[in-house]
Amino acid sequence: MRAWSLAFLVIFASTASLSGCGYSQLTREDEDVKAAWSQVINQYQRRAELIPNLVRTVKGYANQEQQVLIGVAEARAKTASSIQLTPELLNNPEAFAKFQAAQGQLGSSVKSLIAVAEAYPDLKSNENFRDLQAQLEGTENRIAVARQRYIDAVRNFNTTARAFPTNLTAKMFDFQVKPNFTVPNEQAIAAPPTVDFGDPPAPPAPSGAGPGPK
Repeated sequence: MRAWSLAFLVIFASTASLSGCGYSQLTREDEDVKAAWSQVINQYQRRAELIPNLVRTVKGYANQEQQVLIGVAEARAKTASSIQLTPELLNNPEAFAKFQAAQGQLGSSVKSLIAVAEAYPDLKSNENFRDLQAQLEGTENRIAVARQRYIDAVRNFNTTARAFPTNLTAKMFDFQVKPNFTVPNEQAIAAPPTVDFGDPPAPPAPSGAGPGPK
């Protein structure tokens, strides 16, 4: 009986010690970061799934816009194949930056592709295009919300991991400071996309019109 009591006291003391040094808080906030990251990935994946249908729809009306279409395809391929979405990504600033850059390229391509519709009234009125556009706009909004939640979760975790004395616990148990989203060209991203299709051709002269008065 005494042995069980001593064991219980040791376990209780260890648990209290870990809690007091911030281990429990670091673990909880680390899980919060992982959960927030999962939501970011889910929304990015949703956007990637919508793009092929959007490309096919636009291509049916705007065959000459191959440069924009290829740009979307290349950006999507780069995002899907070049970045390994492993848990280690959250502790690798370089890999995280590459992931963010690839997603930024894909987002810009989607904006350019949607902007193409402004030159094609039939495409703008196409029910399938309108539905895809609405879904993409909703997905972009959810991406923004998910990113903000991830940013907040990482900020809380990093603050705990850097503050004394929990920074000692973080170092002891290898809780690494995590990379966060950055927006180096925030003004450019916030600006609406512009599409220049050149000056419209001059209207033809009326048939049979003779020379004007001298």
